[in-house]
Amino acid sequence: MVSEDHRKQYCCRSVCVIGGGPSGLVSARELKKEGHSVVVFEQRSDVGGQWLYEPVVGDDGDDDEEEEVHSSVYASLRLTSSREIMGFSDFPFRPKKGRDGRRFPGHGELYSYLRDYCDWFGLREHMRFNTKVEYVGMLDKSYNSGDTPAADNLKWVVRAVEKKTNKLIEQVYDAVVVATGHYSHPRLPTNIKGMDTWKRKQLHSHIYRVPEPFQSEVVVVVGNCLSGQDISMELVGVAKEVHLSAKSLEISLGLSKIISKTPTFHIHPEIDSLHEDGRVLFKDGSWVTADTIIYCTGYSYTFPFLDTKGIVVVDNDRVGPLFEHTFPPSLAPSLSFVGIPRKILFSFFEVQARWIAQVLSKKRELPSWEDMMKSIKDFYQSLEAAGVPKYKTHEIASFEYCDKYGEYCDYPPVEQWKKEIVWATLKNADANLEDYREEWDDDEWLQQALHSPHFNTF
Repeated sequence: MVSEDHRKQYCCRSVCVIGGGPSGLVSARELKKEGHSVVVFEQRSDVGGQWLYEPVVGDDGDDDEEEEVHSSVYASLRLTSSREIMGFSDFPFRPKKGRDGRRFPGHGELYSYLRDYCDWFGLREHMRFNTKVEYVGMLDKSYNSGDTPAADNLKWVVRAVEKKTNKLIEQVYDAVVVATGHYSHPRLPTNIKGMDTWKRKQLHSHIYRVPEPFQSEVVVVVGNCLSGQDISMELVGVAKEVHLSAKSLEISLGLSKIISKTPTFHIHPEIDSLHEDGRVLFKDGSWVTADTIIYCTGYSYTFPFLDTKGIVVVDNDRVGPLFEHTFPPSLAPSLSFVGIPRKILFSFFEVQARWIAQVLSKKRELPSWEDMMKSIKDFYQSLEAAGVPKYKTHEIASFEYCDKYGEYCDYPPVEQWKKEIVWATLKNADANLEDYREEWDDDEWLQQALHSPHFNTF
């Protein structure tokens, strides 16, 4: 048990948060609440991260261009989760007069919510906008390997550049929270023959914005994820033909309905090869001559600024070793990550941030280095035994895990009515992909939401 006197020595640590999106904002909020001194570096002009929409990115699929674009949000994107389950616990995502009040609003409404959250909790004074972090490394500390625990007083050097003035900023912090998101570095297929020499247009959905540039084209969309389905359905209205390439032809009932009534919309197995004459050959032997290929194939983790002497690495999209997707044992608690898990609610990032803030102030203690490493090893072995590929290490879609994680900082379990909304949404989307966001009986759900103790009025 940590004594109060010892805890007070750490009650105000200087903490650098990298990233001003949802995970960075909630990290700043929880750290500030715990009494830490917080600075948030954000390379763009405002908060929001992914939700700060970039309307003009070009459409030629140039690699350098993709690297400069942060947001992957396209113009028509709407939330696939209802607003009741998207907000943070102490600032619910309520409709506001004069704004997008739909239950599943567009991306601009979530951006406005994040701005409101930032302003309500006085986080803007901690933000350093238009400032890109170039380097994060340990101060005067070297390791022969990553197998020894870090000293409790480990500090970090952070170097950043103010974009407008090109001024270099260098500061030393007691701790660093990496909250840079995971939807900005496109992941492309590696098993398609001829991809490097195909002379027609190829791009990742990362820089897709609107359908008009694909007017009267034959477009192949690779990937049957949510963005792949959304973009395919949008392109059907302007393209000559849309061909969706999926790993499995066992598609949802909702997508089947759309394809069956749309003669220009087709589904195919994975692509085998691309050919100089424009042909796209699929693995079942069928082919189509295409004008454009759009890869909706996900994103990779990358931390080009972070120097941990090889202690934390990204291996086939596994960031590790991380205890509970958050702390690297050999560098904890001075280095942590918020927002690594995918397929999860904002509230999980809030729990991560709260746990980190409390560990840094000595309200909570982490397990021993040995116990954390054993937990990580056991987790990796469980994934392997279940046949889960390494690149899916951080795909978390389990309420049970979220509830258990909350025990680290006494965060309450996800309320049952919220779980039921998630399950109902998934069921409705599977059956009616086109209209599931509109076909809700709001009365029952909203009554439960309004009477929830965590759904206060601001």
